[in-house]
Amino acid sequence: MARYTGSSWKISRRLGISLSGTGKELEKRPYAPGPHGPTQRKKLSEYGLQLQEKQKLRHTYGVTERQFRNLFDKAGKLQGKHGDNFMILLEARLDNLVYRLGLARTRRQARQLVNHGHVTVDGSRVDIPSFSVKPGQVIGVREKSRKLNIVKESMELNSYTPEYVSFDADKLEGTFTRFPERTELAADINEALIVEFYSR
Repeated sequence: MARYTGSSWKISRRLGISLSGTGKELEKRPYAPGPHGPTQRKKLSEYGLQLQEKQKLRHTYGVTERQFRNLFDKAGKLQGKHGDNFMILLEARLDNLVYRLGLARTRRQARQLVNHGHVTVDGSRVDIPSFSVKPGQVIGVREKSRKLNIVKESMELNSYTPEYVSFDADKLEGTFTRFPERTELAADINEALIVEFYSR
C-alpha cells in the first residue's frame, strides 16, 4: 500500500487526534469529516476500536501498513512488553527523532528533510526516514543545509525537547541518549488494543 498523501486534517478529525501536534485540526470542527460528521453517534465494535487505535498510531508516525506490521513483528522478538517495544521502535525512527529535536515542525516535514539528504547520522548522510537510530548516535544537519528556512523556523518555534534526546542548537546536532520509557510517549494510545488487533 502506498503512503497516504491526502489531507492529514481529515484523518485527524476521523480518528479524533491531532496528527500535527498543534490541535488546530480539532478546534473548529471536533467531529468526523463529511456531511454526517456532526451527527454521527456510531458505537464501535471491539474490532472497530482495535482498528481505530492501530490507525491512530500508524498515521501519527506516518508509516505504511507494511512498515507498521514489519516493525510490530520485530518488536515481538524483543524482551519485554510487545506493545511497549513497538512504541519505542517507532520512536527510534530517524524521521521521528529529527522532529523530536525540533529540526522540523511535523513528522512529514522531518521525513522530507531526511529524504532530500539534509540529515546526517554520526557525520554520514542518511536519506532513509525509517532508519533505526541507536542510543548514542548523533543526528545533525549537513553543513550545506544549515541555512534552510524550514530548519530556522522550526528551531524558533520549538519549545520542548524530550529527555531521551539532547540538542546543541549552535552545532544543529542532537544525540539520541537512550530509548524512551513508555510513560514518556503518547498517553492517548492504547497499544494493548493494537497487539490484540494483530493477534486475532
